[in-house]
This record gives sequence, structure tokens and C-alpha cells, in this order.
Amino acid sequence: MGEEILIIISISLIIFTSPLISKVVKLPTITIEIILGALAAYFAFIVEHSILKLVAQLGFLYLMFLAGLEVDLKKIINISGNLLRKSIFYNVILFSLAAIGSIYLEIGYIFIVILPLISIGLLAALKKEYGDVEWIRLAITVGLIGEIISIFALTTVTAALEFGINFDFYRTMTLFILFLIFMVVIYKFFHNLIWWYPEIKAVLMPENDHQEQDIRLSMGIFFLMIAVMMLLNLKVAFGAFIAGTFITTFFEEHNKQLPHKLEHFGFGWLVPIFFIYVGSSFELESLFEDGLVVKAFLITIAMIGIRFVASLLFVKEMGWNKFYMVGLSHSMPITLLIAVATIAYNNHSITQFYYYAFILAAIMEVLIVMVAIRVLSNFIKPPAKVAK
Repeated sequence: MGEEILIIISISLIIFTSPLISKVVKLPTITIEIILGALAAYFAFIVEHSILKLVAQLGFLYLMFLAGLEVDLKKIINISGNLLRKSIFYNVILFSLAAIGSIYLEIGYIFIVILPLISIGLLAALKKEYGDVEWIRLAITVGLIGEIISIFALTTVTAALEFGINFDFYRTMTLFILFLIFMVVIYKFFHNLIWWYPEIKAVLMPENDHQEQDIRLSMGIFFLMIAVMMLLNLKVAFGAFIAGTFITTFFEEHNKQLPHKLEHFGFGWLVPIFFIYVGSSFELESLFEDGLVVKAFLITIAMIGIRFVASLLFVKEMGWNKFYMVGLSHSMPITLLIAVATIAYNNHSITQFYYYAFILAAIMEVLIVMVAIRVLSNFIKPPAKVAK
């Protein structure tokens, strides 16, 4: 009993103090939660526990749900053809460079998926700090396409790691594709239904609602999609992502505060537990393991480097003085990087050494990129108007 109480108190203190420390050191709260989780485990305040692991897994699924909230299918549909082609080619370049590097260095095929990952979660923090500037708008648009591709790659690789390239793999991928087709049909059906009967939104999410019906509906869709993915033996994380996409696509215009309420609900207590758990699974003694820090740094440089090369596609839109900001802003896929590393480690596709290296690289990326963007943004600010 004393062990459980110590875990609860430790997690509570970390959740409460992380935002305060984040403001002081000017780092994302996620990074602070991982670091404090590692420190708590080092001093035995947090130990391995089945309930903690279960809640952390739920936190991860909710995190994928929040990632889906960032993807509005209507915005993607309205992207210009030229920008859509460039966004897809941007991801092709990322995966191509990752494949060339992984094969040449003989470091394992899992790197082909991990190195190009894109997650636009931290772009919200950049937008809050730097405003709705041109390079952030472009980074979000391109990142939406990239995140969808990353989620698709995550599902494919997970199936390959779990089953190998055999009948079960092809069966899983066939079910996955059929599921996507089914979701497109549902999207079209629901889109037309709402167009003919717009009052449906008001019924599902009343404006004067004192029962939090909007959150109840969102959670219902969230768990329903997880159940469907479990039934089909597909990756439940993708179901959580689809649920978030569904909510944003159909209900954001009706209830603009809903995504913010769901983010506050998740980042307030559930998602931090996942990152604290990730930190607690990282043994600080491993920092002194021969080559770990160097390997993490090389992974970080590789991930930033391929994005810098790919962002050359947007020189025409951004100019030579800020095209690289698009690539830099995509160089912090901390959520998906840790997610894929966790899946790969659990499926014995990477060793514990590389698992620690990826977690450390995720933290390094945030540190390096946040500082780099802060410094470089000073050189691309528009000149101040001189009073006549």
C-alpha cells in the first residue's frame, strides 16, 4: 500500500510543478515531465506498477486522440493542388533520405520509419509564442499531411513488427485499408446528413449545455473507435487518432471551444502520466553507458538534417531567409517518436540501448530546436516601420 501512495504523491507533485518549472526554464512541459519522471524513478519514488502502466497506456491513447484533433479533413481537402503536391513530395524526400541513410549505415529498417516522423503537437506552442506568422501557417499545413502519413506508417510498421511479413500481416493491412475506405464512406454520409439536417449538431452538442454533452460525446466516440480497432485486431492508437479527426472535422465549427476543452482535459492530468511513465522507464545510469549520448545526438542531427534538406522545397514560398523554419518546426515529433520507440522496444525490434537513445534524442530535439527557432526568429522579423 505504501508503494502505491508514494507513486500517487510523486505523480501529483510532478503534474503540478512541471508547468511552473517549464515557465522558468522556457522548455515544453512534456520535456520537464519526462525529466522529472526519470529523476523520480532514480530515487525510487516511482516504481514499476501494473495500474500505473495501464493509466499510462490510456494517457498515450488520449495523446493520439489529441493528435487527431489537430487534423481537420476539410482544411486538407481545401489545400491548393500545388501545396498538396509539395507536401507529399516533402514527405517522400524525408522517407527517401531516411532509407538511404539507414541502409548505408546498416542501422536497421526501423529507422526508415522513425527518422521522418512528423507530429505537429508542439507547433501549437510555437504558434502561441510567435503568433500566426507565415512560416508557422505553412508548417501546420504541411505537417497535417506529414502526421497522417506518419500515423499510416506507424500502423503498417506495428503490424509488420507484430506478425512479420506473412498472411497475418497482409490480413491486417487489408482490414486496415477496408477500415479507411469505410471511414471515407462514413465521412461522406455524415457530411451530407449534416448538410441536409444541420440541427443534428445542436442535438448532439446543445449550445446551452450544463451536462458537458460535448465531452461525453467525444469520449464516447474515442472509446468506440478503440473498441472497433480491438475488434479488427488493428492498432488501437490509430482508432484514437481517427476519433480525434472525426470530432474536429464535424464539430469544431459548431463548438469552437471543444478542442481546447479536450486538450485541457487531457494535458491537465491524463497525458502527463504517460510522459512521466516514459521518463520513469528511462534509467539515468544509462547516460554513462558508452556511446548512448553520442548516438542520441547523431539521431537528433539526422532528424533535423533531413528536414532541412526537404524544406528547400519551400524556398519559393518562404524565401531563403526562412524556408528552414518549416523543417525546424517539424523536428520535434516527441510524441510519435516516443510512441514508435516504445512499440519497437516492446516488440523486440530495437534494443534497450536504442530505446533510451530515442527517448534522449526526443528531449535533445526539443532543446536544440526551441533554442534555434528562438535565435533565428530574431533575424526574420519584419523591419519596424519608421515614422514619417
